[in-house]
Amino acid sequence: MQWNPNQTISEYREQLLEKKFSAHDAIQALYDYIEQRDQTVHAFLYTTKAQALADAKQIDTRIQEGKDIGILGGVPIAIKDNMLIQGTPTTAGSRILESYVATYDATVIKKLKEAGAIIVGKTNLDEFAMGSSTETSAFGPTKNPYDETKVPGGSSGGSASAVAAGMALGALGSDTGGSIRQPSALCGVVGLKPTYGAVSRYGIIALASSLDQVGPFARSVADAARLLQAIAGKDSYDATSSEYDTSKLLAFDTKKARKTVIGIPKEFIEGKGMSVEVKEGIEKALDRFKKAGYQIKSVSLPHVSYAVATYYIVLPAEASANLGRYDGMRYSALPHVNRSSLQEVYNKTRGIGFGDEVRRRILLGMFVLSSGYYDAYYTKAQKMRRLIQQDFYHAFKEVDIIFSPTSPSTAFTLGEKTQDPLAMYLEDMYTIPVNLAGLPAISIPVEKEYSKEHLPTGFQLIGKPWGEYDILNVGNDYEINLRNR
Repeated sequence: MQWNPNQTISEYREQLLEKKFSAHDAIQALYDYIEQRDQTVHAFLYTTKAQALADAKQIDTRIQEGKDIGILGGVPIAIKDNMLIQGTPTTAGSRILESYVATYDATVIKKLKEAGAIIVGKTNLDEFAMGSSTETSAFGPTKNPYDETKVPGGSSGGSASAVAAGMALGALGSDTGGSIRQPSALCGVVGLKPTYGAVSRYGIIALASSLDQVGPFARSVADAARLLQAIAGKDSYDATSSEYDTSKLLAFDTKKARKTVIGIPKEFIEGKGMSVEVKEGIEKALDRFKKAGYQIKSVSLPHVSYAVATYYIVLPAEASANLGRYDGMRYSALPHVNRSSLQEVYNKTRGIGFGDEVRRRILLGMFVLSSGYYDAYYTKAQKMRRLIQQDFYHAFKEVDIIFSPTSPSTAFTLGEKTQDPLAMYLEDMYTIPVNLAGLPAISIPVEKEYSKEHLPTGFQLIGKPWGEYDILNVGNDYEINLRNR
């Protein structure tokens, strides 16, 4: 059979259960497609073909026996390479972990396997998830499938590109300041960042523990909801995770959706830095909501202009602590490091193993946590974080969800911003506030189809804590009923 790169999870599952093809044949066809398509896109760091084909045979057996195959039975899923899969290399895009092989499954991987998903490989990312373009990976950049001279966004650019190019029907990424939503917008796919605590972080290589959250990439809102159903919930290994009833996430209701009051933050819409292409796309999406009868109301987030500055104090502080464990001995060793003394191992391992962006953030984190600067920077940043949270809570007294751009620009050229860290950091100006507040948010493509001449743009729907259903329901209405108007 020939792999169809444009199908959704729902379409694939329907045909699989109708026995129009076997899971084994479909996965084999997918790998044939990946081998051809990924030569230039470079979405994957590793593929897991032998295990995937074996898993596909088990799915076929269950179908033949009339047994339940799970909500993701036979569905090929790609995994960002900062999530542990037992027996599989896990590098986090860094040389310092290039020889590390995971010894256990992350909780989200266990849940995917229980749901019948077939894991097809590990995707590229900015090193330790630090970046907005997937260019800081030690193993080379990923390209945007729509234009391979452009970036796919980051840090989960490999996962976004894999789904956009049809090399997986869904993928998992991690979102610390926009790392699911921003690449989703640049690659024209759906990306969902759940409420902080909705999905276990056990077995995920930590960046900033108070901000990190795992979430799905998909080709449709319904597919994203199905993936969230599979991975969400309480985990005894993650004290920050919570009980979560996901049974109604797919119960979409157009009438209920159109009773939703949508808030438009004036600070986002009127702010500087948004490209003409993004502005046109946002206005088009907003106009469609208005014509469909949605109530639109202006709201204010007065402290949101401080979000990027706040984030780049909080994140480096937590990252510098989390990355202190990588000493070249406990997880993997760099074979070319002279091991004549302990201090030399530390110095050379971290000098060789960490890239420029990682070193930059470690140094910044150590500085803001150091004696004499802790109160001046870190304490103030935490106070500002609280004010940003309160801004959202006040806005949600007036509206049900909040609408905003996802990214200030469409996909930019490879190398364009690598020498200007501030310009790169500002790519997440619309997504960072959501992580600081711990809220759920979804990025949805403005249009159904894109091209090299007309690159993807996305808008973001932000929900109240545990309000995933609200943003999914409105997003599904836009995708199914409004986008083609």
